[in-house]
Amino acid sequence: MTSFGAVVPAGSRKGSEDIAVRVENVSKRFRLYHERNQSLKAAMLRGGRAKYDNFWALKDVSLEVPAGSTFGLIGQNGSGKSTLLKCMARILRPDAGTIDVRGKMSALLELGAGFHPELSGRENVYLNGSILGLSRKQIDGKFEEIVEFAGLSKFIDTPVKNYSSGMYVRLGFSVAINVDPDVLLVDEVLAVGDENFQRKCSEKFAELRDSGKTIVLVSHGLDTVRTMCEKAAWLEGGVLKDAGTPAALIDKYVETTHVDRVATQGGGSRWGSGEIVVTKIELLDGDGNPTLWVHTGDSATLRFHYLAREKVKRPVLGFGIHNLDGVHATGVNSREAVAPESVEGAGYIDFVAPRMPLTAGSYDVTVAIVDENNLHTFDFQTKAMRFDVGRGTPSEAEGVFAIDGLWKFE
Repeated sequence: MTSFGAVVPAGSRKGSEDIAVRVENVSKRFRLYHERNQSLKAAMLRGGRAKYDNFWALKDVSLEVPAGSTFGLIGQNGSGKSTLLKCMARILRPDAGTIDVRGKMSALLELGAGFHPELSGRENVYLNGSILGLSRKQIDGKFEEIVEFAGLSKFIDTPVKNYSSGMYVRLGFSVAINVDPDVLLVDEVLAVGDENFQRKCSEKFAELRDSGKTIVLVSHGLDTVRTMCEKAAWLEGGVLKDAGTPAALIDKYVETTHVDRVATQGGGSRWGSGEIVVTKIELLDGDGNPTLWVHTGDSATLRFHYLAREKVKRPVLGFGIHNLDGVHATGVNSREAVAPESVEGAGYIDFVAPRMPLTAGSYDVTVAIVDENNLHTFDFQTKAMRFDVGRGTPSEAEGVFAIDGLWKFE
């Protein structure tokens, strides 16, 4: 049986009062064309058919999202998370299986996708609101709240083609989140806009959760899923790998996927004058062996290999560590601890952590070498290396640091 995804009135399905979204044996296929027919002549020469392969983005996936819960979907790129969310949102039709959504649904998938660039912000609020199922009267009642939340009162009558990307995203987010849905589908859009707007977004999500709304969240930020969600599911290659409580599921996911980690990460950027550069970063375990996997509380060393193409006086190496949500966990430099008069040729600098303080998750290392006055950059690399931390001792599940304190009761 195949279903586009039914939206069921709240309480209308017997035995479903505690389930907001039910996914049963859902599969979704896409065609990957080798070469499309670009003309009638090309079609006739190929016998009218273009060659393609079937790609199954989802394979027989079944899960249930409890009503009033925040449910996370995790997995690597291409695992099927966004495809499943789009099937729930009725943007895509499953090739097999059924999806039932109980109550009013709203989706934060591609913010501002319904905006018309020639129309003003005001006109686009009404246009996008109607796409999301609101009547004009309902939009009238929410208009001031939407504009205030987006912080665009001065620009609301300006064509959105003149908006910055941040303004565009803020307005789209504000419209979508003020629909007051029973079920909210969210795909990697929790960190939009500036710091002030992100704080408002977090408060709004907390308000939705406290009011008993159901939220299905897709995120690569494992800390976000760990802290926000009551339940989670892990997709891999379109297959439901596992489901359960976020803490246990994320620990299992990180431990299973860390073997595929490589030291040099894509997607980063690099600049600098190049007189001295970092050529390699290694993570060493307590025995001095290279690894990309340690546990909270383990002894670990970050080793930065460098090459000075000429004599460089008093260089300073610094690094920062961010989790995959972009949260800056820490940043240190060698200015006070290691200050050689000059360096030339190849060598390395070690940073030793007697007890790894990071909680379980994946982390990116950004590294830089600057002059002693921090006025000149020789080398700066973002996302230069990624490593994983597994649950250890202490075993705190929240935040990025395991504080390792002692409780005392009087």
